Amino acid sequence: MRLSTLDLAIILAYLAGITLFGIHFRKTQKNIVDYFLGARNIPWWAICLSIVAAETSTLTIVGTPALAFLSNLGFLQLVLGYVLGRFLIAALFIPEYFKGDFITAYQWIERRLGSRVKSAAAAIFLVTRGLAEGVRVFAISLVVSVALGTGELTSIILISLVTLLYTFEGGMRAVIWTDVVQTAMYLGGGVVVFVTLLHGIPGGWTSIAAVAGSGGDKLRVFDFAFSLTRHYTFWSGLLGGLFLTMASHGTDQLIVQRLLAARSRREGQLALVVSGFIILAQFGLFLVVGVMLYAHYRQLPPIAAGNPDRLLPGFVVSELPQGLAGLLIASILAAAMSNLSAALNSLASSSAVDVLRLTHSNRYTPGQTLRVARWLTILWGAVLIGLALMASRWGSVLEAGLTIASIPYGSLLGLFLLARLSAANERGALVGMAAGLAVVLYVKFCTPIAWTWYVLIGTVATFLTGYVVSLFWRPKREESST
Repeated sequence: MRLSTLDLAIILAYLAGITLFGIHFRKTQKNIVDYFLGARNIPWWAICLSIVAAETSTLTIVGTPALAFLSNLGFLQLVLGYVLGRFLIAALFIPEYFKGDFITAYQWIERRLGSRVKSAAAAIFLVTRGLAEGVRVFAISLVVSVALGTGELTSIILISLVTLLYTFEGGMRAVIWTDVVQTAMYLGGGVVVFVTLLHGIPGGWTSIAAVAGSGGDKLRVFDFAFSLTRHYTFWSGLLGGLFLTMASHGTDQLIVQRLLAARSRREGQLALVVSGFIILAQFGLFLVVGVMLYAHYRQLPPIAAGNPDRLLPGFVVSELPQGLAGLLIASILAAAMSNLSAALNSLASSSAVDVLRLTHSNRYTPGQTLRVARWLTILWGAVLIGLALMASRWGSVLEAGLTIASIPYGSLLGLFLLARLSAANERGALVGMAAGLAVVLYVKFCTPIAWTWYVLIGTVATFLTGYVVSLFWRPKREESST
């Protein structure tokens, strides 16, 4: 099961073209604001598509059909929470982020709660994003190894180095504008697979629906049972998805960095809200593709037997015509590269601004800080390659990535809500974050509670603990003034 010479040529042409396209943005950069925020002059619709691309990785493309293949369309309940959470972020957080010249979300936390809290928040982001991206980079190897027959190490290094090159050179402008191209590619690829399966299965949708119904009600979306141990019910999806999105899109530098690149607060809000409806349609598409693959393989042994995450790549390589298969594999790689470039840029920006504090240093010229920012991008590229090699033992790629992110997200979101909605102080915030993380770790390792509840539980624990501690444990200077 290998791609033809034509397909390989198409993939290589895509990799070369997108890399050269990203590199040409280098000439627009003079300082780290240009490098990390695109000079705050990116149109809202491009940011919208970039947000979609940033949260859509190979995990989505290969993992979502696998979920539907094994179960049903219940994952959409979580996506409804994704949409609702965006409206709350647009109302609560985005106006605050545009009240200063911030490069990272954690600079706003520093202004509100102090430098120690900012450092703690940035550390959580760096560790969490690094681990989650390790899973995503590993997922790339599932596609490349099926398509090219290469091993995991070769596959990971190949795509990582190509993405690192244009991210290193082009910065945020390269990330966003390549995201626009890549979003169009992988969504178009999903539509092609959908149409191919629809016309390739005798009887079309009627036959697909009949097979899906006999296979355990695979077209079912809603489950209104209340359960803390089941991953995808209406309540765990709506509430869990809402809190997960508020954390990932409101407090995670990966997305906040894009919002800060908008021309105005209103354009940032518009980009975020519209992206939610695109994400809803996207997940619906790939989940239905998973059901269609189930119907397609009902009478045949799946090519990806033993690993459902290989189902979609296996179908593309083995059953699509020459040329079209190459375009589809290139579209899957596009999703992987867009997410990886976003991670590299956001990890480098937080390292430069929140850890090294380059924006507060008078020792370096703008050109020198720009060079440091680029070298931090390379450093994180190496880290992610190493983490990706470890991720092969972490289970289902989609759920592994979401679970890793969900463990510390509650502490981050609880912290941001403390800063936004209460008079919490530095001590309360730090104790609250520690308590929230401890509670979620206990829930993860000592209870059967599903991962979809982790962010909500961690957020509530962080907020309540931080609020109470701030009331009763105030700094001496604050006590003496009362």
